[in-house]
Amino acid sequence: MEFFYIRALRRFFLLSLLTLSLGVQTKSVLATEKPTILRLTQTAQPQATAKARAGYRQEELRQIRPEYYDLGHYPVTNSNEDYWRNRLWTTAIVEPQEAYVANALNKIVALTQQSGLSESQMRTIEMAMQVGTQLYLSNPAIYASLKQQFLQTIERSNDSEWVAIALSGLAKGDTSPQQLRQLVDRTRARFPGWSPDLVLRTTLQDVAESLSPTPMPPLKDLLNWTIRPGQLHIYVICALPHQVLCRAVLKGRDGKFVQTPVAGKPAQLWSVPLLLSSIHGLSWNLFRGQSPQGIYRIEGTTSPDPETFRAYGQFPLVNLFLPFETGVDKFLPGQKGPFTGSIRDYQALLPPSWRGYSPMEQSYWAGLIGRSLFRIHGSGESPDYFSRQNSKDSHNWNPTLGCLSALERYDEAGVLQQADMPKILNALTAAGGKNFTGYLIMVEMPHLSEPISLKEIEAAVQPRYLTLIH
Repeated sequence: MEFFYIRALRRFFLLSLLTLSLGVQTKSVLATEKPTILRLTQTAQPQATAKARAGYRQEELRQIRPEYYDLGHYPVTNSNEDYWRNRLWTTAIVEPQEAYVANALNKIVALTQQSGLSESQMRTIEMAMQVGTQLYLSNPAIYASLKQQFLQTIERSNDSEWVAIALSGLAKGDTSPQQLRQLVDRTRARFPGWSPDLVLRTTLQDVAESLSPTPMPPLKDLLNWTIRPGQLHIYVICALPHQVLCRAVLKGRDGKFVQTPVAGKPAQLWSVPLLLSSIHGLSWNLFRGQSPQGIYRIEGTTSPDPETFRAYGQFPLVNLFLPFETGVDKFLPGQKGPFTGSIRDYQALLPPSWRGYSPMEQSYWAGLIGRSLFRIHGSGESPDYFSRQNSKDSHNWNPTLGCLSALERYDEAGVLQQADMPKILNALTAAGGKNFTGYLIMVEMPHLSEPISLKEIEAAVQPRYLTLIH
């Protein structure tokens, strides 16, 4: 499950409902079809009022009590799966800085070393590892004991995916390069058949890349490349710190970048900020991790649902598909169904200078691993609902479980004040028709510590634009 769903009455995730909500895929239409223009409404949303939002936050805070984390009363058993699923999700939202929470997580993560676990127990343990990674990265001092549990998981667990989660979390934390190299060697020794194991293989490759980064090819080569003629291209350019906002720019089906008029000034590139931030801080190759870099197929939208307002806001979600993901109409124009080619076939979709740059292959491997259901969406939830801290520029954006988050702000009465999903949807519709299709290309700029400027993007693109009036 990748796009972020919070049930109105409870706080855990319902994958089956999400899958059913996607519906049938849209078909292409003539570019001459008149698009529907989305506009901001002044209708109050009851779930977005200050009173309602304060209640949601207080409901979470009330769940952080020592007795609720007592494994003597609530052991990790099949019958307690829903209890711990709910408790761990609350922990992810609140990020409590409490020793009793660390103690409970330590005990659950320690179960990675046991054999004979049921599927239900394994699901609880894996979620504890995900939330444990989040808390360890947010405050290594209070949650330092989790580092030791992750080290023990690498040393003793027979589950390669749990070892991958532990190794990935340690690589993102304060582990020294020397110790990381030792952990990589130990992991390879314990799992000599690691190469066909895609989660473990890509984790080992990621750690190696972090220790010795590959130089990024020229951005201009990526921006001025066309995957397939006659298709929209959205480029999402991100900084390496994932709490920093990304910037999206749009290329029309004619191969020209879209610009937008500015009152009293020269027109500038159309752009919109997006946040790429997994609430758990997990890597792209892990479920509930951040969005992978690379190529996605864009095909139309998913309609909003009042029950998912807090998670996705009031506007349609833009559908994104990875290679190998089912449900896509045509990943490649003229070829029905998902992309199923080799890594060389995928590399051929990139400009020549980018074909040896492994970070841009992430979407290929993530799709092969089985990640899916990525979206661009807003959020009806208050950013204050989450304790996770973003940068000064992204404090109004919410984290997700892998999707790209767009701004959606409400006042105390629950009236919408600002939203970027209408801007995104109107631009895509104007440039690509009602049932637009195309590609999203996501790239992280390792040298950036703040959002990339339009000036830097404009310097990289050829000076050919399509004016977008909205």
